[in-house]
Amino acid sequence: MSHSILIVEDDEKIARVIQLELEYEGYEVSVAHTGRDGLSMIEDKEIDLVILDVMIPELNGMEVLRRVRHISNEIVIIMLTARSSVYDKVSGLDLGANDYMTKPFEIEELLARIRTNLRFKLKDTSELASNVHVIHSITIHTNTREVYKNETMVELTPREYELLLYLVKNKNRALEREQILNEVWGFDYYGDTNVVDVYIRYLRKKLTDSKEDPFIQTVRGVGYMIKD
Repeated sequence: MSHSILIVEDDEKIARVIQLELEYEGYEVSVAHTGRDGLSMIEDKEIDLVILDVMIPELNGMEVLRRVRHISNEIVIIMLTARSSVYDKVSGLDLGANDYMTKPFEIEELLARIRTNLRFKLKDTSELASNVHVIHSITIHTNTREVYKNETMVELTPREYELLLYLVKNKNRALEREQILNEVWGFDYYGDTNVVDVYIRYLRKKLTDSKEDPFIQTVRGVGYMIKD
């Protein structure tokens, strides 16, 4: 799937040159010649990266950048300007620009910066996805150790959290009580395996609605399982 790029540039000749180069590289390209048109397209379309000129009519590039960052932090924004002052660069970066290029520029450098920024975007998205586990109405954020049922955060003890995460990571597998005990409580735990049953009840109480099927299923003669 090719990336979608929006060029917001009032100089039609420059915009056309950039558009042709990007399309040759395989990108899906849209063009806007005013700040308002560019902002409208960002709001209405799935855009991965914006090449945004600072000096554009109706809404200048800095204002477009500011408004875009209220909408999304995921869109990559590369600022273009004829200005070369440090103040303009700092202002753009402080408002959330990912990169900055001063006119005139070599198209090869612009293409390289686009590739680099999109590569970082994919990496960040992949890392973010790996830190989130979703099953049924439950969402687990492993980086913050937060658990949500639908949109409501559920308070879990550290042990309840570790037990839930282990069950979710091993969804669709019947897990024995001893296996759960070893992984969640540790091999040096010498207590009764009934502690697993107790904590399963705690999780069910916090995560299961009465109208739903049991979130954590009992596998008779074995242990427990979460089915996706």
